[in-house]
Formats: sequence, C-alpha cells, structure tokens
Amino acid sequence: MADGSRHLARKTAVQALYQWDLTEQNPREIEKHFINDHDFSGVDMAYFRHLVKNVPLYHQEIDSRLAPHVDRDIARVDPVERAILRIGAYELEYEPTIPVSVVIDEAVELSKMFSAEHGFKFVNGVLDKVAAELREA
Repeated sequence: MADGSRHLARKTAVQALYQWDLTEQNPREIEKHFINDHDFSGVDMAYFRHLVKNVPLYHQEIDSRLAPHVDRDIARVDPVERAILRIGAYELEYEPTIPVSVVIDEAVELSKMFSAEHGFKFVNGVLDKVAAELREA
C-alpha cells in the first residue's frame, strides 16, 4: 500500500492519544515525539497526524457522544480503551466514508492488542450503539 496502512496509523495513534490523555501534553509535541522515536515504515502518516490532531480537538464532543453508551463516567474508563473508543467514535461521526464495519473491526482489533482480556467486548458494545445512533438515522 503506497500511502501506508491506516491500521498501523490507528495503532500508533492509540499510543499517542493514551499519552496525551494521561499527560495533557500538547498533541503536536506528542506527534513529534512519536515520529522521532518510532518506526513509521508502512504507516499512513497523514492519517496518524489527522487522528492525533482531531481526536483531542473534538474530544469533548466525542466524549459526549460516548457517554450515554458507557456504564460509568468516561473519565473512569480504562485510558487505553478510552483512546480506542475516541478514535472509533471520531471515525463514526467525522469520517462517514469509512464503513461502520471497518471502524468497529479496527477498534476491536486494537482492544485485543492493547486492553484488558475482555476489553474488546466493551469497546464493541459501545461503538455498536454509537454507530446505530450516528449511521442508521
């Protein structure tokens, strides 16, 4: 794939957004750090940058979209799962050309990679509800 993998962009963005969420550093600084310190071969750099810029920019709207479908305050959700949910909800709301199945499958895969043993079930359930709200209407 000439432009790089969006899957790898999402994977790296989860890590960057996790750092942003915990440290409250400027997303641009985190982006620079990740680009300097990680191997980006095969990564869709433009999409990585897009997510690291826009998820923090719209995180309040994203969190409001997620809140009715989460069984606790969004701030109490595991930070890795929160980063994955935010990427998924961002894509569902602001990237309508990405099919729902791709958004959810990617989020589930990232959850299996990064979160607790059954975290993928939680992520899948929440994003299913957000997708039904945003894309079915």
